[in-house]
Amino acid sequence: MDFLNLILIIIPTILLLFLIVISYLLIKVFIGKSIRNPKYPPVIGTVFHQLLYFKNLYDRQTEDARKYATFRLLSPGESELYTIDPRNVQHILKTNFANYSKGQYNQVITKDLFGEGIFAVDGDKWRQQRKLASFEFSTRVLRDFSCEVFRRNGSKLVAILDRLSVENKLFDMQDLLMRSTLDSIFKVGFGVELNCMEGTSKEGSTFMKAFDDVNELTYWRYVDPFWKLKRFFNISSEASLKRNVKVINDFVNNLITTKRKHQQNDNLAVKEDILSRFLDAGKKEPEEMNDRYLRDIILNFMIAGKDTSANTLSWFFYLLCKNPQIQDKIEKEIKEIVGWEGKVDEFMERVTEEALQKTHYLHATLTETLRLYPAVPVDGRCADNDDILPDGYEVRKGDGVYYMAYAMGRMESIWGEDATEFRPERWIRDGVFQPESPFKFIAFHAGPRICLGKDFAYRQMKIVSMPLIRFFKFKLADEEKKVTYKTMFTLHIDGGLPLYATSRDMST
Repeated sequence: MDFLNLILIIIPTILLLFLIVISYLLIKVFIGKSIRNPKYPPVIGTVFHQLLYFKNLYDRQTEDARKYATFRLLSPGESELYTIDPRNVQHILKTNFANYSKGQYNQVITKDLFGEGIFAVDGDKWRQQRKLASFEFSTRVLRDFSCEVFRRNGSKLVAILDRLSVENKLFDMQDLLMRSTLDSIFKVGFGVELNCMEGTSKEGSTFMKAFDDVNELTYWRYVDPFWKLKRFFNISSEASLKRNVKVINDFVNNLITTKRKHQQNDNLAVKEDILSRFLDAGKKEPEEMNDRYLRDIILNFMIAGKDTSANTLSWFFYLLCKNPQIQDKIEKEIKEIVGWEGKVDEFMERVTEEALQKTHYLHATLTETLRLYPAVPVDGRCADNDDILPDGYEVRKGDGVYYMAYAMGRMESIWGEDATEFRPERWIRDGVFQPESPFKFIAFHAGPRICLGKDFAYRQMKIVSMPLIRFFKFKLADEEKKVTYKTMFTLHIDGGLPLYATSRDMST
């Protein structure tokens, strides 16, 4: 009886607390937001409405953007503005750059993943990392070293796919590309042979799984009103995130310790990988370049170097399977520029910097892939002061302002009536690739924070894709199955990309 009485007391108390929390959130969401004031963008809901369509979030944003080029979602404390207007994007990322920071709201949500790495910080810490990274990405040493690594891993991919094609085995192209790019970024970024592609590194595979899970779970925080409560009690998604963060931290800390010892024992060695060069730079300020800071730098490079290239290549091969005539055009270009004869290693030797520069149609196809399936589908900043956007709408201090790359790539107002079509030719003029404004094609961002690794990424994607197209034809395992994304920071294909590969004659 005492137990029953206790239950009768506890349940109403929990319900009452729940109602109090919900009421508090509703008050915070709707009070002081100037909902019907035409000076501010139209309100189409609250951030919590995103829970209802989270799985197809970016398509829902695209539908909303067709109605309103700039709109608002209400959240506790501030409004969140979303825009597809290139004028607004230029204003936020360049013209009034000083007024738009990452903001505390974003930093609190992403701290477990990004820490104080370049994607999350502002001010002096951003400038320091940007300066170091900008210098490293401009060096010939890194370019030559990375190309060598990409060629070697491209050859490994061909060998793996050759075995699979002979046995007519189904494989997950996205998983294979994720492993390949992970191996590449570990070698180029940190000087470590991970061997994740061959599946011989159980530790590497565990790290990759934990890294992807943290990416997804962190993004969930943007729509979960109770994530801080879950974190406090260490339950549900937050408990899972905490476990995976520990796996990541243990792995990266071990890597840093090993690298520091190697640096001490071999001071005269040529420093080719990025981490070694950061450690060298950090000798002048050892207190700042501590293990925690290095961990954050590493993970930011990881998400830039692994996810972006692997995701884009996955969507690229998906689109080639759906559009075989485009694959034929790329095949023809490769044959004319690089040649078709020779085995894998001979072919890769001819994939030189000069050859890469001539692959205009391949470059256009990768760019068209990024237009429709940008590696980072939504990004944004926080207004540090009140402002007025070029489209006339006002922004209040503390408001989040987000630009939707995924939706922008599908806007007829930006790309014309064929905006939703996959048409690489839109990027070609007189046989030569022609870029568009970075505020219209926002896949690599723009302004002072434009992606430093843009050329690095294109180089990697070309070197990896060229031998695969040369030596194989690819077919979707199920032509009728709808392929869509997983909602997270980077645009993964949900459920992977099951393909069959048919080998061409390896001796010709």
